[in-house]
Amino acid sequence: MTVQNKLRVALLAGGKSGEREVSLKGAAEVINALDITKYDIIRYDPATDIAKLATDAPTIDVVFILLHGLFGEDGTVQGLLDLLGLPYQGSGVLGSALAMDKDTAKTLYKNRGLPVPNWAMVSPADANNPSSIIHKLGLPLVIKPVRQGSSLGMSIAHSENELAAGIRLAFEYDHEVMAECFVEGREITVGVIGNNSLTPLPLVEIIPGSEHPFFDYQAKYQPGATREICPAVFPEEITQKAQSYGVAAHRALKLRGYSRTDMIVDKDNNIWVLETNTIPGMTPTSLLPQAAAAAGLAFDQLLDRLIALAMEDAGEQRS
Repeated sequence: MTVQNKLRVALLAGGKSGEREVSLKGAAEVINALDITKYDIIRYDPATDIAKLATDAPTIDVVFILLHGLFGEDGTVQGLLDLLGLPYQGSGVLGSALAMDKDTAKTLYKNRGLPVPNWAMVSPADANNPSSIIHKLGLPLVIKPVRQGSSLGMSIAHSENELAAGIRLAFEYDHEVMAECFVEGREITVGVIGNNSLTPLPLVEIIPGSEHPFFDYQAKYQPGATREICPAVFPEEITQKAQSYGVAAHRALKLRGYSRTDMIVDKDNNIWVLETNTIPGMTPTSLLPQAAAAAGLAFDQLLDRLIALAMEDAGEQRS
């Protein structure tokens, strides 16, 4: 703690991933919301400021990571901060890496008894012979890079030609790619906050505009492209089950602090778990902050809570 009794917060934003601009926009919102009477905030961009962060480490009380995708959400930065002895909000190296790898995460969900759409890993050669994947999983299929966020490199295939094109596109973003059975239904997301004691947040329903085939990058970040309903309108039984799945997914991936798990509710009210985000978007209108607000936690209070959880987690690890 500094002599002014303010926490010295290192805000990490920018980075090297395809979600750099999203990170920088979120950082501006976080800086505006953090109470300057409580926090002394210093920004670092991991693309250029790693050496400075290491040099300044003895003067930093806590780190707020606002990085998305590779080299920020996958455990790499978390490992560096552990080596520097700096507490940070959210999950550690293992949980971050597990959640970032969609294939591994789905295996862990399944082992925990969570329902997931069938999937298979694909190779570049499958683009030349997509019929083998279709024979195994059918159509339509969602093709995803295994380690990317914000739907980068993702597509939906309704034919062999679309599947071949989708596989080639996904391999431009990652060296591992998966195909997953497409589930038609209502897309929801479930936020969870806490370390040992977890609190699920109200559901958010995500409704992309008709020009978007799914909740793709443009639908996520283009103003007005997507309608979000929070709290989502579902029978209480569905709401509670989805929240329990969010908590179970969080625990299955060994996460800390907070997370946001995406799901689909099909026409028969079956809930399918898709993937978990360990560093959700952090602007007042982002999905997890919307859910927190619906639960009575304003944006600045949410940031305070995440920083407090980071300090609590560091205290537990030292004890």
